[in-house]
Amino acid sequence: MGYSLKYGASVLALALAAGGAFAQDLQIENADWWQEAGASFKGTTLRGVTESTPASNFVADVLAPRFEELTGIRVDVETTSWDQMYDKAIKDMEAGTGIYDMVYIEQDIIYAYLARDFLVNLTQALEEKPDLKAAGYAEENLTSFADNFRGAEDGNLYGMPMEAFIKVYLYRTDLFNDPEVQAAFKEQTGRDLAPATNHAEYAEIAQFFTQWGKENGGKLWGTTAQAHTGHPASWYEYFESVAPTYGVYDWGIDAANNYAASVENGGRMNSPEAKEAMKWWLSMRDIAPPESVQSTWTEVATTFAAGRVAQGLVYGENVAWIASDTSKSRVVGNVAVALPPVEEGVMAAAEAGEGYIGYYDGGAFGLPVTSKNKDAAVLFLQFMALPEVQEEWAAAGSRVTLTSTYETPKVQALDEQLGGYFSMLRDQGKLFKGAPEYPFHAQLREATAPIFYDILTGAVGPDEGLDRMAAKAEEELTSLGYRK
Repeated sequence: MGYSLKYGASVLALALAAGGAFAQDLQIENADWWQEAGASFKGTTLRGVTESTPASNFVADVLAPRFEELTGIRVDVETTSWDQMYDKAIKDMEAGTGIYDMVYIEQDIIYAYLARDFLVNLTQALEEKPDLKAAGYAEENLTSFADNFRGAEDGNLYGMPMEAFIKVYLYRTDLFNDPEVQAAFKEQTGRDLAPATNHAEYAEIAQFFTQWGKENGGKLWGTTAQAHTGHPASWYEYFESVAPTYGVYDWGIDAANNYAASVENGGRMNSPEAKEAMKWWLSMRDIAPPESVQSTWTEVATTFAAGRVAQGLVYGENVAWIASDTSKSRVVGNVAVALPPVEEGVMAAAEAGEGYIGYYDGGAFGLPVTSKNKDAAVLFLQFMALPEVQEEWAAAGSRVTLTSTYETPKVQALDEQLGGYFSMLRDQGKLFKGAPEYPFHAQLREATAPIFYDILTGAVGPDEGLDRMAAKAEEELTSLGYRK
């Protein structure tokens, strides 16, 4: 392929630099089958919309050109911001305009799409038209993450997974292993410096490094914080990454108990654990880099890659480039992963399948029922799920959606460079969980977010704010007909 992991550049960076040349080098088995399958669709243009992520950029810049070369089917993938992606996709499907043949579906929004019958049943589509079934594609090779995109009643696939990752505890090995730093930490705290296993340890490490930064040039802080005061990213960090580590699951809503959110009615959104989690998170934000109050998932990764923090919770989709791409990251070769810190009992609950320790995120490409090119789109969705495609894609975007990909040479080599990230995803991904199966996901987030932002800006205290959020959640769920 003309690249090597040891040179410290991610596959994605090289792919973008090489453009179409890299796409041509992507060797596809059964190429003759793809040429024949695409013959009747030659001249067709598929349009897709997705968030601009490492995985999505690989689709647009590598997979789409290679697919067109093989089949004659053009694929235009529009990569945009998260909010624009969601807005464009849902408006197209609601209006039935058929602009898009593929839409990116985040794991957390799939339940709303299924409830509104927006998506084509991919399993059924291939059963009805077996001539479209690609050699090399096997639905059973998809990891368990694909279960997030299956119908509750039929178990069929309604979205082709294209990225899947966990939010990990990322830390700087050059700092954690520095003898001078270790000695100073031991003298100050009385314990050895190691990745935290609970929140008290994490806070102690964060406080130490923020102070260390002040005393050594002022450009190092102890932790990241995805704490934007007006973007849903902060809402998600609290509910999907922090609250679960305190034992507050599914946003603190008890779906089996009339969708209760408040402690008064049997929910946990404003429970003592939820309030403790909020105060801990805010205290970490207060000693994080100044850009944290305007940071979403993207900026948190950039902050870590710039060498501005010693540790943090970072979405796994960014791990590969942070750890290996010298053109974007200043911490190449100095990154390792660990499980998020948790309160007592949370890890045991996760191991027993009764809880979880963080967010298993990702998304799929869905085929809208309004698409005017469904058969050609089904071909491209299968193309994305070919094993020979997945090895390169996993290395480019820190994502794995096929079980066979874990055993590929490039992924195993990169796993070592990333401090065992892929091994963690494979072996401990079961400790993480996607968003709750709520069709009202977006409505509830939007209803409670203004109060959440008031907590972040200090307009309301965390205790009172969570009380208000729980009440607002129940009000919204009542209005939507879920809470009786």
